[in-house]
Amino acid sequence: MTIFTVVYDANILYSAALRDFFVQLAVNKIVKARWTEEIHSEWTRNVLLNRSDIAPEQLVRTKNLMNANVKNCLVQGYETIIQDLELPDPGDRHVLAAAIHSHADFIVTFNIRDFPADKLRQYDIEPLHPDEFILRLLNLNPQGVCKAAEKQRIRLKNPPKTPDEYLETLVELGLPLSATRMRELCYRD
Repeated sequence: MTIFTVVYDANILYSAALRDFFVQLAVNKIVKARWTEEIHSEWTRNVLLNRSDIAPEQLVRTKNLMNANVKNCLVQGYETIIQDLELPDPGDRHVLAAAIHSHADFIVTFNIRDFPADKLRQYDIEPLHPDEFILRLLNLNPQGVCKAAEKQRIRLKNPPKTPDEYLETLVELGLPLSATRMRELCYRD
C-alpha cells in the first residue's frame, strides 16, 4: 500500500480538531507527516493571536506531543535551499523547501494558489487541498482513514460527538467532500 510523505502547511495545524485528525493519520501510519519548527511557529503564533484563552505553554505541550508521537516528523537542514525557491509569497518558501528536503509527495494546504503546481512540478511535489487529500487517502485506504477518524472522534470529550456531529465538524473545517465520503464508508448504518 502506498504511504505518501506529506508536509502539512501551518493552516492545517491551526485548528485543534483538524490538527488532531491529520496527526492521527500519521500516528496510524496512513501518511508520513512532516513539518518544521518554522511551521510550528507559524500555527502557534496565529492561534495565540486569535485565542486569548490559550496559554503559550499549552501549545508548546501540543507541539512536543506531535513531535514525539509522529516518527521522523521534524524536517531539518532544509534552510539552505529557501533562498533559491520562487513562490508567489516568499514567506511560503520554507514550506516548499521542507517538502523538497523530505522528498514529500504533497504539500497539504488550504492556500493552493500560494503553491502553484507549475512551480512544484519540477520537484515532483503536488499541492493538495486537505479535502482532496483526504479523498485520495479514502480511495487508497478507507479502513485506515476510518479507524483514524473514529479514534479521534472517540477521544473528543468536551463535548463528545456523535458520528453525525463529528462529520459536521469536518464540513465546518473545510472537508465537505471527505465528510460525505466518510459518511458512506465509515459511518453507514
